Amino acid sequence: MPYQVAWTILLLPVISFFVISFILKPLLQDRPRLSGYTAIIAISGSLALSVWTLFAVMASPEHEVAVPGINWLVVDGGLTIQVGLLVDSLTAVMLIVVTLVSLMVQIYSQGYMHGDPGYHRYFAWMSLFTASMLGLVLANNLVFMFVFWELVGLCSYLLIGFWFHKPSAANAAKKAFIVTRLGDFGFLAGILVLYANTGTFDIVELRELALAGVLGGAVLTWAAIGLFAGAVGKSAQFPLHVWLPDAMEGPTPVSALIHAATMVAAGVFLVARMFPLFEHSIQATTTVAIIGGFTAIFAASMGLVANDIKRVMAYSTISQLGYMMLGLATGGVAVGMFHLFNHAFFKALLFLGAGSVNHATGTFDMRLMGGLRRFMPWTFITIVIASLSLAGIWPLSGFWSKDEILITSLESQPVLFYLALITVFMTAFYMFRAVFMTFGGEYRGGAPETHGHHPHESPKVMVLPMAFLAVLAVVSGFWNVGGQFGAFMGHGETHGFIEGLFHPFTQFLPWLSLILAGLGIFLAYAIYSARWLSAEAIGGWFHPLYVMLSRKFWFDELYEGVIVRLALVGGLFRGLQKVDERGVDGAVNGIASGTILAGRGVRRAQTGQLQVYGMVIGLGLLALALFVLLR
Repeated sequence: MPYQVAWTILLLPVISFFVISFILKPLLQDRPRLSGYTAIIAISGSLALSVWTLFAVMASPEHEVAVPGINWLVVDGGLTIQVGLLVDSLTAVMLIVVTLVSLMVQIYSQGYMHGDPGYHRYFAWMSLFTASMLGLVLANNLVFMFVFWELVGLCSYLLIGFWFHKPSAANAAKKAFIVTRLGDFGFLAGILVLYANTGTFDIVELRELALAGVLGGAVLTWAAIGLFAGAVGKSAQFPLHVWLPDAMEGPTPVSALIHAATMVAAGVFLVARMFPLFEHSIQATTTVAIIGGFTAIFAASMGLVANDIKRVMAYSTISQLGYMMLGLATGGVAVGMFHLFNHAFFKALLFLGAGSVNHATGTFDMRLMGGLRRFMPWTFITIVIASLSLAGIWPLSGFWSKDEILITSLESQPVLFYLALITVFMTAFYMFRAVFMTFGGEYRGGAPETHGHHPHESPKVMVLPMAFLAVLAVVSGFWNVGGQFGAFMGHGETHGFIEGLFHPFTQFLPWLSLILAGLGIFLAYAIYSARWLSAEAIGGWFHPLYVMLSRKFWFDELYEGVIVRLALVGGLFRGLQKVDERGVDGAVNGIASGTILAGRGVRRAQTGQLQVYGMVIGLGLLALALFVLLR
C-alpha cells in the first residue's frame, strides 16, 4: 500500500470542510444539498481507502504498514517533533469504524437535517469532526495525537451546541467542553511526565521502553494514570460522566457519531494504543478495571428510569464504555476493541432509530409515543435488532464481545465480574423498556404540536443507513468466531468458547448471560407490555431509589451547586479575587502612592533659593565631619 493512501484518508474530510466552508456556503447558499453531497463523497473516499488499508495491514506479516514521518518542529537542543502516521491493526480497525459509521450518519442526515437553516454549517463541522477523529487514530506521537484530541473536543462543542439559540444546547456544549478539559489536563500531564523521563513523544518508542522495562515504577504508573484521566473525560467514565447525557441537545445524527465512532471512542482507543504502559503497571490496570466496572453498572442504573429515549441510549453508551474499559484491563486490547467495534454499529443504529422516531412524533419522550410499530415497521425492526445485540443475545454481534469481557473479568476480577453480570440484566431491561414504551400499545399522540397527525415511516434516505447498520449489528461479531479478530489485533488471544458458532452453548457462562438478558427482557415485557405489574406501583415501593436514580445521584447538583457555586465561586474564586484586589492591586497602588508622596516631599525641598541650598550643603558637610570624628 502506498503511504500516500493513509494521508489521503485524513485529508479528504479536511478538504470537504474547506470546500463547504469557503466555497459552497458563501457562493451557493441557495443550494444546501451540495454540502451534504460533498461530505458524503469525501467520506466515501476515506472509507474505500480505509478498506484498502485494512487488507494491506492484514497482508503484512507484522500487521503494520510503514508511513514515513515529516519533521514538524525542530528546536536547538535535540527536540524534534514529527508529523507522522502509525498504521497497524488497531488503526485499521478504527479507520473502518470511523469512516463507515460517519458515512451512514452523513447519508441519514440528508433527510434528518432537511430544511435546517444551518445545513451548510452542519456538514462542514461534521466533516471536520470526522477528520479530527481520523487524525487521532492515525497519529504516531502523543503531541500530534493531542492536537487532534483537542480538535475532537472542539468539534463536539460546536455540534452539541449546533442549535445555539436554545439555552439548553448552549449550556450542554459548555458543560461538555469544560468537563472534558478536566480529563485533558491529566492527559497533558501524562505526556509531559513521559517526555521528561524518556525524551520522546513517539508512541512506538514509548511502548518499546515499557515492554523492555526501561520505563517503569512510579513514573510509568503516574504517566499511565494521567493518560487514563484523559480517557475518563472523553469516554465519560465516572466521575466525569455528567456531560454525556446533556450532549443529547445536539442533532440526533451528531449523537450517533459521538456515541458510536468519535468522541467517546477516543478514550477507549487511547488506552488501547498505550496499553503496554498500562499492562506493566498493576496499579494503573486495576484503576482502569475498577472505574470501568463501576461505571458500567452505575450508568445502567440511571438508564432504568429515564423517559427520554436519547438519554436512555446515552446512559447505555456510558455503561458500554465502562464494559470496554473493563475488557481492556482484564483481557487486553483485543477484548476491549472487539466490543468497541461491535458497539459502534448497533449504537449508531439505536441513535438513528431515535432520530427516526422523533422525526415522526416530534418528541423524544417515550411517554408520548407508543404503538409506533404499525406506523414505522422498518424503524421498529432495526431498533429491535440493535436492542437485542446490545442486550447480548446470540447470535448477534453484542453477544460475542460481551461474553469475552465477562469471561476475562471472571478470571482476573471476580467482584467486577458479578457487577458486569448484573449490568447484563439491567441493560436488557432498560433497552426493552424503551422498545415497549415506544412501539408497543397504542399511540399516545406525540408532541402537542403533532396532535391529530398520524406518525409515518421516515424517508428512504434515513431508513437505508439504518437497515445497513442492522445487518452489521447481526454479522460483525462473526469476525471473531474462531478467534480471528484477536489474532489480527496481536495483543492477546481471545477465548476458546467462540471456536464455532454453536460452541458457546457447551459452556456455562454464555448460558448464564443469556438467561439474565432473557429475564431482563421478560421483566420489561411484564411491566410495559403485558401490564402484569404496575410501573407506578413499583416506583412507589422503591420511591427513594427511584428519586435518586431519576435525579442522577444528584451529581449535577453536587458539581454545579456545591463545587462550582459554593466551593469555587463562593470560596476559592472569591478568595483569589480578594488576593488580586488587596494583594496585587494593593501592592501596585501602594507603590504608586508612595512614589507620589515621595515626589511631593522632594518637590517641596526644591525651593529655588540659593541660601537654603547653601544651608543644606553646610549642614551636610557638618554631619559628615561629625560622623568621621566620632568614628
